Amino acid sequence: MQSSSVAETTSAYSPSTRRRVFTGLILTMIMGALDQSIVSTALPTIVSDLGGLAHMSWVVTAFMLTSTIATPMYGRLSDMFGRRPLLAFSIGSFLAASLLCGIAQGMWQLIVFRGLQGVGAGGLMTLSQTVIGDMVSPRQRGRYQGLFTGAFAVSSVTGPFLGGMLTSALSWRWVFLVNLPIGLVAFGLIMLSLPVGRAEARPRIDYPGAALLSIATAGYLLLFNALGTTLAWTSPLTFLLLGGTTLVFVLFIRQERRALEPLVSLDLLRIPTFSVCVAATGIMSFAMMGSMIFLPLYYQLVLDETPAASGLMMLPQVGTMMISSVLGGYVSSRTQRYALLLSIGVGIEFTALSLIAVCAHHGAPALFFLLGLGCLGVGMGIGMPNATVMIQNAVPAGALGIATAMMSFIRSLGGALGVALSGGVMALTLQNRLQVLPEKIDVPAFLEKGMAAIRTLSPATHAEVTQAYKGAISASLSVSSSFMFLAFVLIVGLMAHQTARRNR
Repeated sequence: MQSSSVAETTSAYSPSTRRRVFTGLILTMIMGALDQSIVSTALPTIVSDLGGLAHMSWVVTAFMLTSTIATPMYGRLSDMFGRRPLLAFSIGSFLAASLLCGIAQGMWQLIVFRGLQGVGAGGLMTLSQTVIGDMVSPRQRGRYQGLFTGAFAVSSVTGPFLGGMLTSALSWRWVFLVNLPIGLVAFGLIMLSLPVGRAEARPRIDYPGAALLSIATAGYLLLFNALGTTLAWTSPLTFLLLGGTTLVFVLFIRQERRALEPLVSLDLLRIPTFSVCVAATGIMSFAMMGSMIFLPLYYQLVLDETPAASGLMMLPQVGTMMISSVLGGYVSSRTQRYALLLSIGVGIEFTALSLIAVCAHHGAPALFFLLGLGCLGVGMGIGMPNATVMIQNAVPAGALGIATAMMSFIRSLGGALGVALSGGVMALTLQNRLQVLPEKIDVPAFLEKGMAAIRTLSPATHAEVTQAYKGAISASLSVSSSFMFLAFVLIVGLMAHQTARRNR
């Protein structure tokens, strides 16, 4: 098979064309990264306006569910039909759904539109990173991925700040409408500059694999999102759903083994560097999204900060990540020590998340959170670009699209599971703590109204509820810290494996 990643070599791009494409891709990645995190600081206000605190995590989960399902399909289809038409569809559908989210009139309406938005978002970062791999040589990928990862990472953590500012100054609806001008500029630059590329003469699409993957992914995400809230952890229905979803996943693996053009290349998983880095990337995303979504909620509910102030408290992470991603990309291109740099970055992330979890548990002053977030930004800036470069350099050029898509799929799945599981842990802990308060409250009604309900409580009960939220959110942060440690162990194990092979 002749893929577009082979046909579209670096010589196909003039310097001016490359600059325009890179600018469009950076804007595309910024847009996709913003929408993973910009909603977090606006969620309490959205709940107060539309109601439905018990379904709050669905605003995030619906987006991540559909984007996760769509991600591997974009990678495989871009190998078949070229990057340009898939980017056009991805950006166009994302912008249309963003407009619908901005005019939503109810919580479930917003959740549905966020799901549609995720369909477009699934291709934004996957295709952007794949085009980078097409346009630059393997040796230079560290530098360029560092720049793009810096843009992605800064956008991710600037999201809560920007979301808070837009919510306070204008309305939560502008959290979604802000995508329109950014996306239109990105669309114009990419469509005018990126070559069409060559498509396969007779492409074969793995429709059964796509259907099975969609069912399995949706099953796992819905199961984890319901645990601790509408679904008991030890109920028979829980085990039934887990068993049924696992069976569908096994059928998907069987389908991929016999498909002529599989949606996911299982052969790539035989490459140790690829498989370990993809798994570690998913676990890292699990930990990061599980913590970043609920940290602004902690600031507003426990520290009594405004949406704008809670977003402003994420700035230390932005600054350190911006510096470390650029410097880390430069150092990795010079030294080619990707595994070492990745292990250092993940180790710093684990340490920082542990510090943040301890601070949340003990109700530490804001200064300690700022210190932890600064360290977290350093680790993310060092770790993320090196993971992408290791994955892309480990696979053949013809598999670049599907390899990048597999990485993005696992990362999206990990992030969605992180939000769902952390939200389940938080909801379960919160319900248990609210039920034993001296002053009895209607827990379901309280969870439905969120911050609006807290404002109606007596001072004594308000303090008790604040303590309940502190314990619940710190429990979810502890889950994130534990998973980041697992990612660190995987990377260290990969380094040991590589060292043993070189010494043979």
